[in-house]
Amino acid sequence: MVLRRGLVLIGAGMGLGLLISVAIVRYLRSFLFGVQPLDAATYAAVVVLLLALGTVAAWVPAQRAASIEPSEALRTE
Repeated sequence: MVLRRGLVLIGAGMGLGLLISVAIVRYLRSFLFGVQPLDAATYAAVVVLLLALGTVAAWVPAQRAASIEPSEALRTE
């Protein structure tokens, strides 16, 4: 459950980020040296990297939550 929530947020953030980056790329063309404004390889590499980092960041709390005994977690609240 914790991992699923994290992955949903990661996916939503990446989708929104991709839409925004495609929308503002025409304003940033002067800063892009040697890269096409809509270079598919660059976008794919960034998506894979962010997905991997986000998955690891969501997996650590999920592992902690899964390792706690449910009755112990209920007692502390």
